Amino acid sequence: MEYLLHILVIAGIYIILTVSLNLIIGFTGLPALGHAAFSCIGAYTSSLLALNLGLSPWVGLFIGGCLAAVSGIVVGYPAVRLKGDYLALATFGLGVIVYSIAKNWVSLTRGPMGLPGIPGFSVFGYQLSEIWHYLIIVAFFDFVTVFVINRIVNSPFGRVLRSIREDEVASLALGKDTNRHKLIVFIVGAFFAGIAGGLYAHYITFIDPSSFTVMESIVILLMVIFGGMESIEGSIVGAVVLVVLPEMLRFFGMPSSIAAPLRQMIYGLLLVVLIIKRPQGVMGTYRWR
Repeated sequence: MEYLLHILVIAGIYIILTVSLNLIIGFTGLPALGHAAFSCIGAYTSSLLALNLGLSPWVGLFIGGCLAAVSGIVVGYPAVRLKGDYLALATFGLGVIVYSIAKNWVSLTRGPMGLPGIPGFSVFGYQLSEIWHYLIIVAFFDFVTVFVINRIVNSPFGRVLRSIREDEVASLALGKDTNRHKLIVFIVGAFFAGIAGGLYAHYITFIDPSSFTVMESIVILLMVIFGGMESIEGSIVGAVVLVVLPEMLRFFGMPSSIAAPLRQMIYGLLLVVLIIKRPQGVMGTYRWR
């Protein structure tokens, strides 16, 4: 039972990541490949504040999200002026830079040794140590993320985002400040990714740079594509399926040397079939051009 709850907690954290990335990629059409970098910033910020300053993880979680949002401004301001492959490369570079900092700034992050003993959440002095406690916490933040992003995409602001995705020149001709809209999207997406990173850190109680590689950004992107772009429900489905499905291999008693490569093969096979049969994803309405 605890194993099942653990999988649900991890899936819930990925839901936050996929829904926030879908806002950037699916609804706005910006090819971002560095989402794990924002998660890394949130995780390390919250963890270091708790370990070095004794700050409450609840406060550190919010500060980590805010710092991730600030990094979204720093990166997004020049990046939103780029288009297509150039924007993808810029965000890819962000992922590489943040990963390199986490790995090489040993005096702050302990580098490859990671940060052990990260404190968990507590409420009124009561330590939340059970897995179902974290399931409730993650489910709450899932609800907040879905609620906020759903309100954004179904507002007049969200219609501008879709117009930017479909034809940015037409949006400019209508007098819309497309760069400002894209920057706001980066900030919101980065904030929630930072929250997800903080939740992961305080749940696992140990983080190291290997959890925030560029490949992790690709996995999050695959979840968005699998579930369907421009679909919040699709992001939820994509996160749950691509977290739960590979875990089923454990029940076949395969050694890790076989299960790990097979898990990657399953990812690849699912995506190949999906691209051929349904390019817009399982529940998506927008087909990437």
